[in-house]
Formats: sequence, structure tokens, C-alpha cells
Amino acid sequence: MTQHRGILNTHRSARMRRYLAARDWLTIFYLPPHAPELNPIESVWSHLKRSLANLTKHTIDQLLQLIKTRLKRIQHRPALLSGLLAHTHLPISNPNY
Repeated sequence: MTQHRGILNTHRSARMRRYLAARDWLTIFYLPPHAPELNPIESVWSHLKRSLANLTKHTIDQLLQLIKTRLKRIQHRPALLSGLLAHTHLPISNPNY
């Protein structure tokens, strides 16, 4: 599979363009490759990992359930999400949560 400036072709494929065109409410920003500081999800994962740092779970299922719970908590904290988005310094005019 060939790549376009570090982005997988699936991200810019005709199928993906059709998918996006059918959703006028969806805005897409193509981030440069190898720029985690611009990707808000990196801040979410960092926040999540810090919250799990000193915890021990005995099974993968227990860990998975804890991660789901923590992500749900993040989802319901708009101020935290705004802060994680602000950390990117990207111009986001009207984030919808």
C-alpha cells in the first residue's frame, strides 16, 4: 500500500471522501504525520494513562472495564475536554461535545 505524505490511502480514498461528503456536519482536519502535540486524542490517552499509573488489575477484562469507565468519565467532563483541546493550540471555533 502506498502512502501520501505519511497518511494511509484509506484516509483520503474515494470511499472515505464519499462517506465524508454525506455528512455535512462533520469537519475533517488532516494533521501532519508525527505531530502528536496537534492530536487531541493524544492528550486524552496521556490523561487516562496518568489516572491508571498506580493501579493493578488482575485480568485484561478488569483493565478493559476500568479503561471504559475512565473514558466515560472524561466524556462527561466538558471543561476537561476543552482543556485537552486547548492544549493542541489549534483554532477550534465551536467544538461540539
